[in-house]
Amino acid sequence: MLLDTASLYFRAYFGVPESLRSPDGQPVNAVRGLLDFIARLVQDHRPDQLVACMDADWRPQWRVDLIPSYKTHRLAPEPAVAGAEEIPDTLAPQVPVIEQVLDALGIARVGVPGYEADDVIGTLATAADGPVEIVTGDRDLFQLVDDARGVRVLYPVKGVGTAQTVDDAALREKYGVTGASYADLAALRGDASDGLPGVKGIGEKTAAQLLAAYGDLAGIRAAALDPASKLTPARRKNLVEGSDYLDVAPKVVRVATDVPLPAFDPALPSEPLDPMALEHLAERWGLGGSLERVLAVLAG
Repeated sequence: MLLDTASLYFRAYFGVPESLRSPDGQPVNAVRGLLDFIARLVQDHRPDQLVACMDADWRPQWRVDLIPSYKTHRLAPEPAVAGAEEIPDTLAPQVPVIEQVLDALGIARVGVPGYEADDVIGTLATAADGPVEIVTGDRDLFQLVDDARGVRVLYPVKGVGTAQTVDDAALREKYGVTGASYADLAALRGDASDGLPGVKGIGEKTAAQLLAAYGDLAGIRAAALDPASKLTPARRKNLVEGSDYLDVAPKVVRVATDVPLPAFDPALPSEPLDPMALEHLAERWGLGGSLERVLAVLAG
């Protein structure tokens, strides 16, 4: 099981009341919410291995070099640290606590400089020998779905107790493509939330129709240059005019699958790695029942 950790703690932050506070009055809703998510996921799905994948770099420069608008709207306003992501004031202090608690529990936490959590997930999912469940609220990771290899996404609908299982059949039903074609669809469609403009006049349904007709993005681009193809003049024009974007979009949209990962142990722990540190964190931050539920599920 691979956790898109930031996606989950953002979801916890906005879904759990800020009235959950530490003994000295600091909000811990994201910390406790994430712990509750982990307890529920382990209880329901019983993974043998669990990795909390982290954004060591939420907006890698190599992606920005290709498409300068990439995630621009998420940059924190001045005078924040240059290049920092805009994060709610009461969430930012909780992130180091989350990291400390995961480390004390002994749950593998992996992030690599220059890469997003998506890239860590892509690398681990591609290298895995057995079934993989990716837990994320980010549609970008649908591109990793692969029925033949047993890779699927658990997409939280409400909390994580109600998670949609996304496999190739679910993608075909909703988007008209399988995981293998999802990155091409995403590049054509664009994504305002990531600052990707897409190709003018091509939305989700049109992108799926083009992929069904021409196979992949390369086939669509070849058809745009072929006077004998059945593309309408307007669509042909938009694709040709979008050539510069389409030259670079696939590399930005596709997750990396060759990230140089550090050594780590993905085995799900049955007991805390550092009980004393965990006890201190529990008292300092008032983690209460959320931490107790995680410990009970891991012990079981």
